[in-house]
Amino acid sequence: MPGYRQLSRNRDFTILWIGDTVSELGSALSMFVFPLVAYALSGSVVTAGLVEAAYLGGLCAVLLPAGVLADLVDRRRIMLISSGTGCAAYTSLAMAGALGALTLPHLTAVALISGVAAGVYNPAQSSALRSVVSTEDLPTALSQSQARQHVASLLGGPLGGALYAVTRWLPFAVDAVTFAVACLTVRRVRTDLSARPQRHEPIRRQLSEGLAFMWARPFFRVLMTWASLTNLVTNAIFFVVTLRMVQEGVPAAQIGLVSTAAGVGGILGAAVAPALIQRLPTGRLTVLVGWMCCLPLIPLTWSASPWTACLCTFFLLLLNPVANAGIGSYRMAVTPDHLQGRVSSTSQFLSMSVMPLSPLLGGWLLEHHGGQATLTVLVAGSALLAMLLSASRSIRSVPRPDQWVSEPVAERITEPLPNT
Repeated sequence: MPGYRQLSRNRDFTILWIGDTVSELGSALSMFVFPLVAYALSGSVVTAGLVEAAYLGGLCAVLLPAGVLADLVDRRRIMLISSGTGCAAYTSLAMAGALGALTLPHLTAVALISGVAAGVYNPAQSSALRSVVSTEDLPTALSQSQARQHVASLLGGPLGGALYAVTRWLPFAVDAVTFAVACLTVRRVRTDLSARPQRHEPIRRQLSEGLAFMWARPFFRVLMTWASLTNLVTNAIFFVVTLRMVQEGVPAAQIGLVSTAAGVGGILGAAVAPALIQRLPTGRLTVLVGWMCCLPLIPLTWSASPWTACLCTFFLLLLNPVANAGIGSYRMAVTPDHLQGRVSSTSQFLSMSVMPLSPLLGGWLLEHHGGQATLTVLVAGSALLAMLLSASRSIRSVPRPDQWVSEPVAERITEPLPNT
């Protein structure tokens, strides 16, 4: 595949990809064991949800200012500080575990701090990727980034379960090491990752520019609504499936296989993503993925088996990288360079803004209505969201990448949103 071969010769992209893959794997370990450790310490699914919500809440809380920061400050420095913070936070958790002093407040605090670090890191990493990769290579680069995330998902669950079986704090120690590796790889990137000079404007205006750029385009308006609500429902489903198995005494290693199945599906999807993105209209792919966020989950409404969960998550993630890479490439290709950080952070913030409610919603429904009823309600909600996406002409009409250049969407729009 020409795109993959060309990127393999891009030294800086390869270095960034390796560092991010290692860090992503460490984060997958920690995110897998967070609810397990919280549930073991408290015996409450709601408390386990609160710890995961702390991570997601910290991430979402800083995304918008982090986007402004990525457009103003050297992105390499941001990535180094964020990775160093994650390393220190997880080191403290591992040390507390080794000393037998692991507590829920400490676990929650580290979840919050690591979420903040990830929220600051992500817009800088996205902007750095745009600096080291040409426009024509964006679909392939983002497909490989999707593959990175699913490699972490593939290995994170079973490896996290195996490490957790040895001792509760071991996954956190490994995560601390992966953050240190990420710091080393970022330092080796040769491309200038400094932000372009910006005119001095009030922070409120700078924060609003990314949202104004996206709100001016119907495609992004509909997508923002769909993505945020779909993330809420889908992540609540994942949380319910995991905690339901924990309640039923399913071994951690078997629970980890669900993440493995998701990882396999995601990696296969990422492998075919560049070809599908080039050949099929981006809008049609987006609609297809909307339905793939619903239909594969239907068997969960009547079966609590780990093997059913594995099969459902495999098909759920199969086409997800195709849409993410296609939409992400389209967004990066049509966004002016001086807005890359803010548009990236705005997109991520809006799609993730309600995710901290996912474990709380899933935990509350599971505790009060049981697993089967909870999953039936959540899967029905995902079907309604897929209908919303299918009904949008602005979504369906986005063309293939070779026609993106003719789109008028690349115009520079920096006016702040009107007050409402």
